[in-house]
Amino acid sequence: MKISITTLGCKVNQFESQALETLFSQRGHEIVSSDESADVCIINSCAVTAESGRKSRQAARQAMSRNPAALIAVCGCWSQVSPEEAKELGAHIVSGSGDRRGFADEIEKAYEERRRAVLTDDAMKRRIFEPLPAGRLHGRTRAMLKVQDGCVNFCSYCIIPYARGPIRSLPISEAVAEARRVADAGIKEIVITGIEIASYGRDLKDGSDLTALVSALAEAVPDTRLRLGSLEPRVITREFCQLLAGIPMLCNHFHLSLQSGCDATLKRMNRKYDTARFYESVELLREFFPGCGLTADLITGFPGEDEDEFTQTMAFIEKCAFSSMHVFPYSIRPGTVAAKMPMQNNKSVKKERANRAIALAKRMSNEYLESCVGMTCSVLFESKAENGSLGHAENYCEVQVDTPDLSGEIRNVKIIGYKDGALLGEIC
Repeated sequence: MKISITTLGCKVNQFESQALETLFSQRGHEIVSSDESADVCIINSCAVTAESGRKSRQAARQAMSRNPAALIAVCGCWSQVSPEEAKELGAHIVSGSGDRRGFADEIEKAYEERRRAVLTDDAMKRRIFEPLPAGRLHGRTRAMLKVQDGCVNFCSYCIIPYARGPIRSLPISEAVAEARRVADAGIKEIVITGIEIASYGRDLKDGSDLTALVSALAEAVPDTRLRLGSLEPRVITREFCQLLAGIPMLCNHFHLSLQSGCDATLKRMNRKYDTARFYESVELLREFFPGCGLTADLITGFPGEDEDEFTQTMAFIEKCAFSSMHVFPYSIRPGTVAAKMPMQNNKSVKKERANRAIALAKRMSNEYLESCVGMTCSVLFESKAENGSLGHAENYCEVQVDTPDLSGEIRNVKIIGYKDGALLGEIC
């Protein structure tokens, strides 16, 4: 079979798409791009916002239009929480956010027998982590390693705990084995990812936590860069930083889940920290990882956010001086507490505030890039650029050099300037 996979949403979805690619390739099937003719079209969907759900439906319709004779299979968080909607859309196979191997089995059977099936389960009853093969997407020199699934934070705007279920973790020994496998295959950087990796190990009851995991991976693959996925700010303590600062191949880039810079808004969001605790994390990271890249997510126009609260948020993110930010206007997600909150902001207010936050984020990003000029960075090159090569430094800044054909190499680069959001450098 020729199989295309369209992926929406987070790095966990990207990882699971990589795993499906690997599983199907091992079974002798051919992976093709989503714009090629395919026998099976898989949509790995997202439900984090209503807009994500809309894009998931759109992706399924586009796959049906491009490949009218193909078997259409939908999986992921949107089909987990809205399986009937996915079925009514015309998908032949409707799976959810779990049992990827069973999903692959069902696709093979359904293609041969031309039958339909709905495979979703009750995510809240899941207790076992499903290990899947890490791998790289076409042409990539880094791989994602999913070590954790599920979340129990129940933020008021978020459907993911209901779509993914409770916390489950991959045992350290299995994570180490998978890291060794991809490192032996030539991967130069492993991104440690999960739905909420700060909670890693809580379910294992053996003392495992995120620092123990990273330490074990660093010992197992000492020549491979390690990069952490999104972190909940409360996991960042002095002890956490002291332990990780001693790992030379850990990338000095940290993505923190902020969402708002106003305490009143954070409380309505049911976040488990305030701005004082968040800023403590920022200061600790900069103390132990000088010059590190600090990135964050921000939601604008959350229910009840007035101009004063947004002004507080703008002042706080400027105080944090992030190297980059992802800014999203609040999107009502049916089934969440926030969807029923009073004082919903209209679309124009949410968009206008997002634009102001994006403008500030761009200024902060340029200031950070300017601070990098003159330093020497370790860069993993991943692709060609016009008359040169492109890659990412440890701080996750994109770096361009004039030297061609460096894909897959890690080289030291002297930063000489920046342009259009990327650093410019020379090979040392």
